[in-house]
Amino acid sequence: QVQLSESGGGSVQPGGSLRLSCEFSGDTRRYTYMRFCMAWFRQVPGKEPEGVATIEHDSSDTYADFAKGRFTISLDNSMNTLTLQMNNLKSEDTGRYSCAVREYAACVYGSWFHRERGGYNYWGQGTQVTVSS
Repeated sequence: QVQLSESGGGSVQPGGSLRLSCEFSGDTRRYTYMRFCMAWFRQVPGKEPEGVATIEHDSSDTYADFAKGRFTISLDNSMNTLTLQMNNLKSEDTGRYSCAVREYAACVYGSWFHRERGGYNYWGQGTQVTVSS
């Protein structure tokens, strides 16, 4: 069993930056020998969750179009902390950001950005990001 806990959210002005962290607890050592897909999602009230970025066991990463060039996903070597660096934030980036992991498999091609079809096993509770002047 793995637990995910996000932190780092807050309020910033447009153009600002935030660094979100997702701490994995439990037996994370197994990520050193399994395939996995770790992801960041975001959701605003009244809308479906949308995938932001993923990183896989081979360190390959994928970004939603809105995140390209502004956001960076990374995973520390201990496989304990997943990070999302967000720069040049815009008001439309406001939302609740959650991390997720799909174990024993790579990201689902063509569906990684979909909460249900992405096949994620574990989710965090999320951290709120508000971008406003």
